[in-house]
Amino acid sequence: MDESEIQQKRRENEERATAERARILGLPYLDTRDFENEIGLVPGLLEIEQMHRDFIIPLQRGGGEEHFQFMVTSQTPRSVIEQMRQKYTDEGERADFFLISNSAYKVFMLRYDPPKEIHYDDIKIAGEGDSETIASVSRTLNMVSTERVFDFLIEQADKLGASDIHIENMRREIRIRMRVDGILHPVANIDRDRYRIFMGELSSRANVSMASSKPQSGHMQKDITRDGATHLLNIRVETIPTMYGQDAVLRLFNFDETLLNLDLLGLSEEERAEINEVISHPRGLVLMVGPTGSGKSTTLYSILNALNTSDRKIITLEDPIEYGITGISQIPIHTGDGGSFAEGLRSVLRLDPDVVMVGEIRDGDTAKTAIQASITGHLVLSSFHANSTSAAFSRMIDLIGVNPIFSSSIRLVVAQRLVRKLSSSKRERAATEAEAKYVREVLEGVAAEKLEGMNLDEIKLWDPVVTEGDQFGYSGRTVIMEQLVVSEDIQAFIRGDVTDVSTDAIEKVAKKNGMLTLEQKGVIMALKGETTLEEVARVI
Repeated sequence: MDESEIQQKRRENEERATAERARILGLPYLDTRDFENEIGLVPGLLEIEQMHRDFIIPLQRGGGEEHFQFMVTSQTPRSVIEQMRQKYTDEGERADFFLISNSAYKVFMLRYDPPKEIHYDDIKIAGEGDSETIASVSRTLNMVSTERVFDFLIEQADKLGASDIHIENMRREIRIRMRVDGILHPVANIDRDRYRIFMGELSSRANVSMASSKPQSGHMQKDITRDGATHLLNIRVETIPTMYGQDAVLRLFNFDETLLNLDLLGLSEEERAEINEVISHPRGLVLMVGPTGSGKSTTLYSILNALNTSDRKIITLEDPIEYGITGISQIPIHTGDGGSFAEGLRSVLRLDPDVVMVGEIRDGDTAKTAIQASITGHLVLSSFHANSTSAAFSRMIDLIGVNPIFSSSIRLVVAQRLVRKLSSSKRERAATEAEAKYVREVLEGVAAEKLEGMNLDEIKLWDPVVTEGDQFGYSGRTVIMEQLVVSEDIQAFIRGDVTDVSTDAIEKVAKKNGMLTLEQKGVIMALKGETTLEEVARVI
């Protein structure tokens, strides 16, 4: 018997008991189940306060014969019924009373006096040492009703543009932190009894267990409505048992297909042209490298969206699927349960795809399968963990050895980071002697046209300015991208023609061929006033 059947059974028993009670009290019984949600209300006949106090509800205002009808419960005082009946009689009118069940009374009262929607203060991110804001947000979260607090936290995180929510157990309280623009900020410290609420919601929505002694992964979705528009939030959930309970990290992915667009990534004309040239070919391997949270997935999905036309078959293998894209066949690979990208890739190649995206190359088997696919008429996109494009080659050679087939398959490696952008309130200043020396060293040998006429004799930098409405001086993030287009010189390393296959050796050749490193790109952005040297140093 499901929950609805149980509720119906309880209501049936209650109505039967109410009918018996009506016979004892000498009142006509009224079963309202068929009309309690549709019948018109009779406003203004009784005060809401009296309806709550005396358990009485108007059913019908006086008709042609001034005939009034009211619904009462077994909790309605008999004196109230008699007084009202006498009052209407004295005025030449008539009042009849019907006994209804307590459940029926509650349904009618929710219509007459619906609960007021409570608006809680928006969550604010505290600045350095701002304990008062943390205390204020903590009070708000502790006040939000049990059934709303989990959704409220997610909605507020989305409103702040947070990429992660961290729920952490401490000895006396639960710490909530949010990552905004790549920086983790303390948000609130809440009562430990809220732990059960959060974990209970995660347990039911993301299919993770509160009692597990092992790390778990889950997934959930939530529709967010704001300013009249609705968007879908994909949430990846990771939990791990700690000393005081299950800690959880919720990674938020604001899903909007229109935002997965190469034009919105802030690429230069040269960067965009290089990507367009590579992905326009029907085969080859493209690797995205960088740490977790560097925007690799967004760039890969944006490339997929650019390739997503009716004449191409596109298949992805992902663990987990972060964005659902119309027109693309996306296959989840559960690597935690024994699944593998290599096995999945071998299977999907039988479906004759034009483009395949492999979530991540983690082992030699997957690498070799991806390389094989890329030379047999497929464009293969994948991510790979390395700090830079040159390090990716060095690591891949360590993984699969010197491989002539790899040299002919790999076409482009992209490394990227996300840096915070300066707000419009930024302030220009002259660089210190140490900063100027560092800038000149980093940009030494860079072609003048790539410096866009910058004066390296009098170097100017920019600082964030904190204002009342902007407590950090930064607003949003932008991508720094290092693109290594595989030339004959780079292929020589992979084929084994060069004995030194270190990261430094590969980078030296790539720079000679015109590649700008992540550090050089970041410093140029700092000179343009888009970010700061400190921010570049933090992410690179």
